[in-house]
Amino acid sequence: MKEKIRTILEENLPLVDVDSDFLFAELSSLDITTIMMMLSDEFHVTLGADDVTPRNFRSLDSIVALVESKLK
Repeated sequence: MKEKIRTILEENLPLVDVDSDFLFAELSSLDITTIMMMLSDEFHVTLGADDVTPRNFRSLDSIVALVESKLK
């Protein structure tokens, strides 16, 4: 799953360093909206405004953890 999410991010946000430990700081609101839409479509999960937190978007691993939590 991590590699699939990495690919989605790299394809849709080519200027963002997806390996950054400060990923949230690099993202605009449009970037976050794009990520949420792509992940919702790919994994058939519902991501809402309450999921948009620095903790959930801090790094690639935290985004993976968010998606995994929605799959349960």
